[in-house]
Amino acid sequence: MKKLIGLSLILLLTINLNAAKHPKREMRAVWIATVANIDWPSASNLSTDQQKKEFIELLDLCKEYNMNTVVFQIRPSADAFYASKYEPWSQYLTGKQGKAPDYDPLAFASVECRKRGLDLHVWINPYRAVSDVNNNQTAPDHITNTHPEWFLTYGKTKYFDPALPETRNFVANVVSDIVRRYDIDAVHMDDYFYPYRIAGVEFPDDQSFKAYPRGYSTSQRDDWRRNNVDLIIKQIHDSIKAIKPWVELGISPFGVWRNSTKDPAGSKTKAGQTNYDDLFADVLKWQRERWIDYVTPQIYWEIGKEVADYKIIADWWSRNTYGAQLYIGQAPYRINPQAKEKSWQSADEIIRQIKLNRKYPDISGSMFFSAKFMRKNPLDLHEKLQKRYYRYPALAPENQRIDPIAPQEPINAQLTSLNGQLNFSWEKGNNTKSFVIYQFKRGQKINTKKPDHIFLTTSDNSITYEFDKRTDPDRFKYVVTSVSKSNVESSPVGFLYKN
Repeated sequence: MKKLIGLSLILLLTINLNAAKHPKREMRAVWIATVANIDWPSASNLSTDQQKKEFIELLDLCKEYNMNTVVFQIRPSADAFYASKYEPWSQYLTGKQGKAPDYDPLAFASVECRKRGLDLHVWINPYRAVSDVNNNQTAPDHITNTHPEWFLTYGKTKYFDPALPETRNFVANVVSDIVRRYDIDAVHMDDYFYPYRIAGVEFPDDQSFKAYPRGYSTSQRDDWRRNNVDLIIKQIHDSIKAIKPWVELGISPFGVWRNSTKDPAGSKTKAGQTNYDDLFADVLKWQRERWIDYVTPQIYWEIGKEVADYKIIADWWSRNTYGAQLYIGQAPYRINPQAKEKSWQSADEIIRQIKLNRKYPDISGSMFFSAKFMRKNPLDLHEKLQKRYYRYPALAPENQRIDPIAPQEPINAQLTSLNGQLNFSWEKGNNTKSFVIYQFKRGQKINTKKPDHIFLTTSDNSITYEFDKRTDPDRFKYVVTSVSKSNVESSPVGFLYKN
């Protein structure tokens, strides 16, 4: 009996270790930045065909890395990478703000992501309106020209005044329009709320404070600023949920909420600026109040960094989720053989961070900045991820803050062989976003709880493959599941094979 118990414990431990190393559910996302043509398009004067080709290459790269989500920047500076009735086309898309392309990049992105089974999070900046007032030319109908009274200039950048109700209403309308018209999974905002402080320069909001004090005294200016941001976050949240309750609102804040030297509840860090004290973003409040569905702190430092240790910060966020989904923003852009910090002279730093993340049940995956650095494959990052932690695909996590939507199982799943090709086909049931096909050896038990049998993910309902020893239905059997808009997966359905 003791021997049987021992064997059972060993088997259970092995299963748990394999699940930890190869989870079936895990966020694996890549940021695609468009501001200043960081990631896409590579230049603002490309043809439509060139732009589409580049975007597809980035999505295929995501699949090669076994990623499951892209975070696509569609509103870098009160402009648009989609057909907007509120804001002009982006200069980073066509070379001139307001000049229309002959296609809708967001609609294109949505279709192409779905084909590949990739989730699409649209990334907007709430306040930045003109990145560089000295060099950026705005279209006549840009909101800074039609409503100049809504804006403040700080440094070289023009921002929506966070204190104004007109600002909140305008941005909420922009978000509502996107959510209403496009097939997306989340709205995503990064760390730019109030701007990072410029030494010796105060943010110019005296007039706004006098006009809209809302009961705050002069000594409470910082609290008032935080309340300004609270109001827009809540309004955006409410706007999204009124239209599509399953669409998530996510925030990717600066890595440090607050230093413990300022607040015992903060992390043991020495960051020069923080979310709470400098960007006036009380992210923990948004989590507690359920105004956001996930948080992705940008922990762009190495394990062991003296003033901001990745390990300390990741641990702190894992203990302060307040029920929001937690992913970690990581920095492959820092990998460089000439990096000042020795840790970044190897891709192993990212591997160590992922290994650390998986020790925490409350950390549900990673987002990587950014796509062009993943494409460069710095110091064999791709090979190291594939070998150790991203060997198999993973499905995007279910978010506990989203009411689950149960998908209908796929209907009439058939597999046919003709002229050296295999065609998988099925019909789409209700409440379905995408599908997962699993491959098993003949005689093997069907088990869709593990990722190593995932054959492909897609929103298509007909897929063709070459008939060879890797796909031969006499050697393998296949099942298909449906995935809903809230990432709930159905029971598997077997294919009826016809040859």
